[in-house]
Amino acid sequence: MYVIDDQRRGKRLACQGLVRSTEPSASQLTRDIEIEVYLDYNATTPLEPAVVEAVTNALTEAWGNPSSSYPQGQLAKQVINKARAQVADMIGASPGDIIFTSGGTEANNLVIHTAITHFKTCHHGDGNANGDAGHPLKPHIITTNLEHDSIKLPLEHLIKEGIADVTFVPASTKTGRVEVEAVMDAIRPATCLITIMHANNEIGVIQPVTEIFERVREEQKSHRGRKILLHTDAAQTIGKIEVNVSDLNVDYLTIVGHKFYGPRIGALYVKRGGAGPPIYPMLFGGGQERNLRPGTENTGMIAGLGKAAELVTGNIGKYESGMRAVRDYLEESLLSAFGDMIHINGKFEGSRRIPNTCNVSFMGKNRQGRKLLSMATSLQASVGAACHSHTGERPSHILLAIGVPYDIATNALRLSVGRGTTFADIDRVVSDLKDVLKSIDAENGNS
Repeated sequence: MYVIDDQRRGKRLACQGLVRSTEPSASQLTRDIEIEVYLDYNATTPLEPAVVEAVTNALTEAWGNPSSSYPQGQLAKQVINKARAQVADMIGASPGDIIFTSGGTEANNLVIHTAITHFKTCHHGDGNANGDAGHPLKPHIITTNLEHDSIKLPLEHLIKEGIADVTFVPASTKTGRVEVEAVMDAIRPATCLITIMHANNEIGVIQPVTEIFERVREEQKSHRGRKILLHTDAAQTIGKIEVNVSDLNVDYLTIVGHKFYGPRIGALYVKRGGAGPPIYPMLFGGGQERNLRPGTENTGMIAGLGKAAELVTGNIGKYESGMRAVRDYLEESLLSAFGDMIHINGKFEGSRRIPNTCNVSFMGKNRQGRKLLSMATSLQASVGAACHSHTGERPSHILLAIGVPYDIATNALRLSVGRGTTFADIDRVVSDLKDVLKSIDAENGNS
């Protein structure tokens, strides 16, 4: 049974396989959901109809084990190979460069695991940086203070266990970006991995990954030092702007299906062949995915990921311009309706943002983001990353990192539009927020 709780209206709606006469019909339930305006596409996206069709077809027709030699198994293998090519095309890669994973978290952890394992392999028997024998050199990783928890928490675990040293390079409070020189200054002789997200999931600022990694590669060529592995988590950029692995200068790139209207699986780009980067498995089993991610492949979801990627490849220009127009209309409408009462967080002159994201705070007391959302009758959004929804009234560490004052950060809403968001949806949200603020003012005796 699927349950939808709506505390704002005090309702409890239930949708079962067979709907009794005392319960809402499917059409009634659909109408009730449709009055909501969903603006949390950075958290997750619905499946495109073509993706649902691809998943359904694979589950019904290609249900065989892809490792089997009989026709049903070979059909499943063909479906997977097609999807691998579709995902590769989306990012300018080759099919052999794509490893399917359960999602972005697994892909990110696989890169970190690889960096540590490769470092130990290369430095087996080395002394420390001062040449003291018997004291293993500890690997060093560079990242930013803007990263998703699937990067941040594994690295904090490595620090806690004494396995690695990590530098969290701070973003500039003037640009919302991690600057190139700050990253270069953090490099040490033991640096084995630099991992920088392509765009932040809360403020949408695009990080200068291309410029940073280009400098790192130039530096390594001139000094002929050991190779530093380069990774970006592209969860928030794929499907919103064009993403190309060659342009980014990456060794690894994380792909997350449910951020671009695909299923909740992911993939990792790893350049294959020649002097390509290493990859070390975290799991061991049947040998699937070139022995790098064993386990019988999830054919249905992989087919859906491939179709979602194909849609991005063919429509990215339309998707980007459409979302940008609606996001800009959202910000213009908020400024027109509320003026100095709002502060748009993470909008820095000279810094690019992904086209769908607006992080906004309503100034003043008793206007916390969570309170506004709890009182809104149409708006469905979040105050930050969905994985931080349990943190109560604490402001986002991302907003604090880019210099947003504590009281303003506490009042933040993250509004992220999608492919189907309309100007009418935005008008409804702005009207909803006006009503919410009137109610708050009445509570405060300001009416």
